This record gives sequence, C-alpha cells and structure tokens, in this order.
Amino acid sequence: MQFKYIVGTAVFLILTGSVFGLLYVPESTKSEKNMEVPTVFVHGYKGTENSLGNMLERFEHTYNLGKRSLVYKVSPAGKLDVYHLNNREHTANMFVQPVFKNNRASIEDTAEWLAKVMAHMKETFGVKRVNLVGHSMGGLVSIEYIENYQDYSHYPEVKKLAVIGSPINGIYNEGYFKLHHDPAAEDLKPDSYALKRLRLNKNAIPDHLDVLSIGSTGDSVARPKSIEGIRKIVDEGQLTYKMIKDPTLGHSALHEDTRVDKMIYSFLQLQKRLERTAKD
Repeated sequence: MQFKYIVGTAVFLILTGSVFGLLYVPESTKSEKNMEVPTVFVHGYKGTENSLGNMLERFEHTYNLGKRSLVYKVSPAGKLDVYHLNNREHTANMFVQPVFKNNRASIEDTAEWLAKVMAHMKETFGVKRVNLVGHSMGGLVSIEYIENYQDYSHYPEVKKLAVIGSPINGIYNEGYFKLHHDPAAEDLKPDSYALKRLRLNKNAIPDHLDVLSIGSTGDSVARPKSIEGIRKIVDEGQLTYKMIKDPTLGHSALHEDTRVDKMIYSFLQLQKRLERTAKD
C-alpha cells in the first residue's frame, strides 16, 4: 500500500511538473540578453493559433529559416500565458506568436494586448528590437502599436513591419457588416475613427522603420484600393509595396502562398541572418 502511494505521488509530480513546464519560464532564460531580433506574427480578425500557423510551419520546417520559440495566449482581460518552446536555440531566428482569445476586439484594445506581449519580451528576455508581420487586421493592430508604444525602456523597438492584406482604408463591402457586429468590425468600416486615427498619427511612424505591404488583386476583403491607403501613413522612402496580380488569390490564401513567403523572408533578410548565425 505504501509502495503504491509513493509511485502514485511520483507520477503526479512528474505529470504536474511537465504541464507546469509549458507555462513556466525558467530563471536561466530570464537573464538571457541580446537575442537575435525576433519576428512577431500577429493574426487578424477572428484569427486563431492556426491563422498564421502554416506560415510559421513553412518558415521553420520547409525553409529552415528559424524556430517558433514563444507562443503567447492572451486572455480577454490581457493576462498572458507563455508557452516557451526551443528555449536553448536562441541563436537561430526566433519566431513569436501572440494569440488573442478575444479575436473580435477593437484595434486599440488588441494593440494594448500586443504591447503587453512586447513588454514581457523586453523585461523577461531582454529583447531590444523586433520585426512585426501582421495579416489583415493584424497589420492595422501592428501600426496602432507602433504609433502608440515607443517608450523603448519598456518595449522593444520595431525594426521592420510587413503587412499582408491589411485593409488600411477599410473593407468596401456592406454585406460584410451585415454578418459581423462587434468592435473589430466597427473599426474595419471605411469611415471608422480607428482607421482615421491611424492616418492622423502617421507622424508617429519612426523614420527608421522599413515597411512592406502585400496585397492581391483577387482579395475581395482588402481590395487594392484599400491596401493602397498605406501610402497615406508611411513615407514612400520607407515603403516597399507589392500587389500580386492574381484574381484567384483571396484574402485568407495570402498567408498560405509561397510567393508571399518569399517576399516576407527576403524583406526581413531571414536567410542572410541565418547564414550569418551559422558562420558565427
């Protein structure tokens, strides 16, 4: 009987220790400084962990460009659950994936949650600079974050921003809003104050920030005319603008397209950084 108790207790401790290990960030990692510049992937409206998951899988396993190292699950109250992966492989390109459980929140609220993720990366891992990749509303959230969170003593500096299918001027489809009724949908209307605020605060965009904007002529959600709105926020000298002329390439297909993959990792220079790291 005593033997069974001891074995049962040991199994319980092992199992609970394994689960705890998913959420706990070891003390050793807290002291790590000067990591390679991480790239943070921000999903869009109604997005989940799967939204950019395939892109991250391709970047990691097909192209061998880096490692998905951190997943942040953000509660509707802004509480962070941190899943720490590949914690001994920070010399490779590091990919970070925030997942917002309230995926229909406003642009402003989601940017605030993104700021909490960034602050945690700064405080816990000493991250000084990041790249941002945002799909659809994730691109708008990323711009909102950049315009409003520039205290680099608390947040990392954004080095490069790539936005994919981001409707800067809103969604030109009245039928879309007959189906969607929530704060995010309100912000995505062409006349919303949230989109006007992005344009009004354009002077807050740092001069050193490089921006890539990708759209498709086949996107019926973020139409080319709306994608074009990035030019009213980002100076031409900082902007790389790519419009894929393909009537079959729709909104959700953008983050599944290998042409988009190539544009992003070339813009972020992931291959060059990986080759440099290998030589070191």
